[in-house]
Amino acid sequence: MSAPNKSYDPVEVEALKPEEIERMRDEALAAIAAAPDLDALTHVKTAHAGGASPLALANREIGALPPQAKAEAGKRVGQARGAVNQAFAARQTELEAERDARVLVEEAVDVTLPYDRVPSGARHPLTTLSERIEDVFTAMGYEVAEGPEVEAEWFNFDALNFPPDHPARETQDTFFVKGPDGGDQSGVVLRTHTSPVQVRAMLERELPVYVIAPGRVYRSDELDATHTPVFAQVELLAVDEGLTMADLKGTLDHMVVSLFGEGMTTRLRPNHFPFTEPSAEMDMVCYVCRGDSVGNPDRPCRTCSSEGWIELGGCGMVNPKVLTACGIDPQKYSGFAFGFGIERMLMFRHSVEDMRDIVEGDVRFTLPFGMEI
Repeated sequence: MSAPNKSYDPVEVEALKPEEIERMRDEALAAIAAAPDLDALTHVKTAHAGGASPLALANREIGALPPQAKAEAGKRVGQARGAVNQAFAARQTELEAERDARVLVEEAVDVTLPYDRVPSGARHPLTTLSERIEDVFTAMGYEVAEGPEVEAEWFNFDALNFPPDHPARETQDTFFVKGPDGGDQSGVVLRTHTSPVQVRAMLERELPVYVIAPGRVYRSDELDATHTPVFAQVELLAVDEGLTMADLKGTLDHMVVSLFGEGMTTRLRPNHFPFTEPSAEMDMVCYVCRGDSVGNPDRPCRTCSSEGWIELGGCGMVNPKVLTACGIDPQKYSGFAFGFGIERMLMFRHSVEDMRDIVEGDVRFTLPFGMEI
């Protein structure tokens, strides 16, 4: 920087010449006007209005002028710097407005579109129906019992009074687990019903026993419209002093009323099962026609084929041999049991015609059921 010199002619200071000040101002104004965005404008401000800009350096030269020349040079430089600052502020306002307008377009949110592009799911109807059945019986004082799906043959057959030559023990009906030597005589099967849970309950719990046993079971069936090798079943067991078929009938009536509505009743037809004696098939009155289609050709019912009744499952009084196998005195205690497939119940309740729709996992099947509480 030049030292003060009273005799120095200010016209001879190159940076303070009027034409030089105008050039620096015009370059700054042109750069400001050409800045395409705010980031570029920041760099322009540093180059043309910062501490090391040409006009700032020229302003420093004023200090070297004699007193009578400082006023004119200061005014000239100050006007140039003011014009640059004013142009910068105007361009900044303009670019900020452009940025805000662009953001409104590029980052606009269409509030009419779904807020979540991931489709909502639904619980499988077998799960909700199973839990509803459990709620019906736990409200009556029953407990939910569980057991292994890979079960000992003794629990699955022997303790339930299945004789050694019973057809259910053949491989065309039952999945046998191979033993260590690769043979089928391992004594272990995939349970064919949830009745082994009843046996375990009688062995492990203090009497009286009131349990409900839902769960998956396995049969050697082909998958078709009415059969599946893996399905859900629920069974009920009550063992106490003085239980009779009347108690069983009342329990069944309460169940169908709770699941299908008021006015539903059941009937029992004689049958045979190894683990109950006497045994019966349980039918419930058709929940669609309520029996009005019987003998009435003008009001046919596809659900019950105009028979007025729908077969639901098997039931009966627990066979004394089963009680004995579980260490219970059949002279003092009696019990009743019944079981049915939950898929079958689901098909009744919701007019599902093909069981494959239930088990194949297609969300188009489960979504219409939504959420049941």
